Amino acid sequence: MTPSPPSEFVVLHLGLGSFHRAHQAVYLQQLIDAGDTRWSITGANLRPDMAEVESALRAQDCRYTLETVSPAGDYRYQRIAAIREVLPYETSLAAVIARGAEPRTRVISFTVTEAGYYLDPQDRLDATAPDIAGDLERARRGIAGGTIYGAVCAILRARRAADAGPVTLLNCDNLRHNGDRFRKGLIEFIERAGESGLLDWVRTHTSSPNAMVDRITPRPPPELRQRVRDATGWDDAAPVTGESFIQWVIEDRFIHGRPDWGRVGVQLVDSVSPYEEAKIRILNASHSAIAWAGTLVGLQYIHEGTHTAAIRRIAFDYVTDDVIPCLDRPGQPSPVDLPAYRDVVLDRFGNPAIRDTNQRVAMDGFSKIPGFIAPTVRERLARGEGIASVAMLPALFLAFLQRWHLGTLPYAYQDQGMDEGVAHAICTAADPVAALCADRGLWGDAAGDARLVDAMRNAAARVRPFIQGATP
Repeated sequence: MTPSPPSEFVVLHLGLGSFHRAHQAVYLQQLIDAGDTRWSITGANLRPDMAEVESALRAQDCRYTLETVSPAGDYRYQRIAAIREVLPYETSLAAVIARGAEPRTRVISFTVTEAGYYLDPQDRLDATAPDIAGDLERARRGIAGGTIYGAVCAILRARRAADAGPVTLLNCDNLRHNGDRFRKGLIEFIERAGESGLLDWVRTHTSSPNAMVDRITPRPPPELRQRVRDATGWDDAAPVTGESFIQWVIEDRFIHGRPDWGRVGVQLVDSVSPYEEAKIRILNASHSAIAWAGTLVGLQYIHEGTHTAAIRRIAFDYVTDDVIPCLDRPGQPSPVDLPAYRDVVLDRFGNPAIRDTNQRVAMDGFSKIPGFIAPTVRERLARGEGIASVAMLPALFLAFLQRWHLGTLPYAYQDQGMDEGVAHAICTAADPVAALCADRGLWGDAAGDARLVDAMRNAAARVRPFIQGATP
């Protein structure tokens, strides 16, 4: 296989998981297919847990197959070659730093989980987190760290030393206001590391646009390789699969050039906020609710829960009763057709070919409640409005958490934002509902609000018979 020639410009992406390869890389491939070959992607990981995928990609000259499936069951296969280089993981991140310090690298993008930003409820960097404390110590010694801040700080330090020019730092994940919040965390990290010269350089030589991404991308199932082989003849050791729907909205604040993404359907806007709120509150929150509810009644896949009338009704009522009135207000209409978006989202969740697991979607509840659910609760309470429908979501999570506490979940639960001691204490409290509602990390200023507690009690009373087989 002949290696691809180097491109004129590079996007360095940190977090080379399935989502990036089914989303951002696809848009660049479409641009390459349209004749614009100026840009390519270099991919890397900040953790050692993807060595097998990295090796497989390098053995295939970084090319791989994307399978997409529509709700109607239409399968399509596409060869992706937009990633030209995959850097092997090693703790010093030397190769990643070197690539980030090259003048032709104009965008550094990354996909991080909500918990991976280490932000407290006031959006301050949690410097007490062991990972952040360790990376701050490394930064003071000029060494790269394993968090997104520790890695990006090291890259920017080298870029400044090399006089390589400005660079855009681009989030590609589900954190609300992700560019602004990441930048705030990065600035605080650099300040705490005592690098005043680098701090001045970062303020003038980088930009951090907010962005919203959307494509359901389950973990590649074991049988995917055979499906790709049967459909295409390619024996691909690193294929990915996803739904046919795809969306990317970015604030057009790039400091030193970007791919011509608007040519291939990326929405480049002044403010991503209305699109972001619709996606986070409607899609992400409903997705989690369906996963928690489906797990509680013994289902394995998201599409199974979506086709269960009682679960679909919980998601539908949550969006219709509580979210849409928050996002589409008199004098402040949403640019998104919210009822239509709700219906499209539920149709997407119901796609049986995706086989997205409840285990994948249910994870990180202690980050998802404050990020996806609590804003609707706070806004409605501030306006004196009811929260009966949205309260069903944390009530489902509490029932789910109690199963985790008892060791009766059917799978291992992963939650980067969870303090296990705190979670167990909530479950063993004399009043678990009140204990969950009192957690400021989950609810911010609404923590302990009597209206939240009352709504949660009523919702919990509806969840109990639902779990036992009755309609809530």
